[in-house]
This record gives sequence, C-alpha cells and structure tokens, in this order.
Amino acid sequence: MYQLTRGVLALMIGFILSIITGVILVPFLRKFKVSQTLSTYLEKRHKEKAGTPTMGGLIFIIPTIISIIILLVLKKIEYSSNLFIVIFVFLAYALLGLVDDLLIIKRKNNVGLTEFQKLAGQLFIALIFFLIYMKSGAETTLEIYTLGIEIDFKWFYGIFILFMLVASSNAVNITDGLDGLAGGLSLIAFLTFALISANSRAIPGTESIAVFCFVLVGSLLGFLAFNSRPAKVFMGDTGSLALGGTLATIAIITKHELTFIFVSGVFIFETLVCLIQIISMVYFHKKVFLMTPFHHHLEKLGWNERDIVVVFWCIGLLLSMAAIVFGVWY
Repeated sequence: MYQLTRGVLALMIGFILSIITGVILVPFLRKFKVSQTLSTYLEKRHKEKAGTPTMGGLIFIIPTIISIIILLVLKKIEYSSNLFIVIFVFLAYALLGLVDDLLIIKRKNNVGLTEFQKLAGQLFIALIFFLIYMKSGAETTLEIYTLGIEIDFKWFYGIFILFMLVASSNAVNITDGLDGLAGGLSLIAFLTFALISANSRAIPGTESIAVFCFVLVGSLLGFLAFNSRPAKVFMGDTGSLALGGTLATIAIITKHELTFIFVSGVFIFETLVCLIQIISMVYFHKKVFLMTPFHHHLEKLGWNERDIVVVFWCIGLLLSMAAIVFGVWY
C-alpha cells in the first residue's frame, strides 16, 4: 500500500508541475514562433496545424527532473547508479533532440541534424550508458524469468544495448506524427514499467526508478492536456528521443528486455512499416503503403485522426496489460 501511495503522489506531483510548465512555456514558444515546417502532404492534410509550436517535450522533461531532484534532496527516494543512468539517458537524448529541433527552427525547414549526426549522437549516449552500467556491476545476461531462460550474451551484450536504445528512441520519434499519439502511448508504456520496476526489488535502485516512471507518467498526462487534438504544442525530437531512449534503458536495467517488445509493440510496428516501405521502394520501386508511418497510411485511407489515436492507444494498452501479466504476474 505504501508503494502504491508513493506512486500516486509522484504521479500527482508530475501532473501539477507539467500543467504549470505548459501554461508558462506554450505562450512563450508561440510568441517566439518556435515551430517547424510541415511536409507537403501534411500541409494539405494538417493545414490547421501550421505554426503550432514544437519542443513541447520540455513540458514533461523539466517537471520530471525537478521532481526527482526534490525527492532526492528530501530523501524520499534513494540515489543509485541505476537511477543516475536513467536520468542521464533521459537528459542526454532530450539534449540531442533539442539541438535537432533548434536547427530545424533556425533553418525554417525540416532539416535539422543529418541522419549520420543524429545516429552518432544516439550511439555515443548509448555507449556511455553501457560503460556506466557495466562498471556498476551489471551482468551481460538476458533473463526470461517466466520461461526460466538465462542467456549470457558476453561481448555481444554491448551491441544489444546500443541497438535497443537507438531503435527505441527512433521508434518513438517515428510514431510522433498525430496529436497525442506518441504522448499517450508513452504514458501507457511508462506506467507499465512503473509497475514492473516496483516489483523488481532484487535489482538495486528499481524502487526509485518506479517513482521516476510515476512522475513521468503524471508529467505526460499534463503534457497531453496541451498535445491532444487540437494540439497546442508538439513534443518534437526533444521529447520523442528522450522518451524512447529512457524506455529502453529502464527495460534493460529491470531485466525486462523481452517484456519491452510487448510494451513498445505499436512503436515497433510503426518502425517496421517504414522499413518495409524503404526496402520495397529501393529494390522493387513500389509502395506497399500509401504513406509511412502507418498512421499516415490510415489517414490516406480516410480514417479520422482522433480515431487512429484512440485505436493505437487501445492496442498499446492491451499489449502493456499482456506485458504485465507476462513480466510480473507469471
């Protein structure tokens, strides 16, 4: 009961602070025209969104960090190397996304960091995470508790970690294309890992990570007040890269890498659709989908944006419930 009460309190703190941050930040971003140019198709389909401020990820990033610092100072949560890793990845990927967003705004087009620059930044952050994680005494094993399987990846574990962080951050970034879509799915995902972390007490620092997740869930809930259709602000790469990288980090630290596949099912699907489209265009010169990511394919088919978001949220929720049953109950 104490753990549940602490989680609810953390969620409430994150929500209140994010609402306050949003009320202050959104008018500021709008005043200084911190917005990005939409693609040709999106201009036609989403013309009412032109001029909407970006970098809204700060609405949930700032409150989350402030809340965790306050809780650490008041000694309401314990500091650990694992909590440090989560905060580091969260801030580092947010900073990388912030640079990308600022370049896009400065150039007044959709060209920020090059693909190589962004990938290099993601890999560098993931590498630092791996080094700190290994130094803290982590094992190079992939454990599937439900099936009683334990696989020692040895040196390959480093490559596995790099892949997870880069793939996850890009997957959330790809999914961030409709009002409330990536924000809502991330809220569901982090709530799931909050519950998983709270039940992973054998691993040092997971109770504090659970609180971090609850604070972030509350902050994302506050963010959705500004990002749900019609969106008053977009999270931008600042938010999407931070969410994706942190989600993978928590899955690795809590030893729930396989559960992560369930929780991130929608993000993974959206990414696979893009890969299929690219391969088909390069090798067969044909489109498999009308447009990628898949949510834009559905729009082309005539689906309403709000309906797409709700359906994706429901799928994400079902997958996350399955993940809790698989990763915690069994």
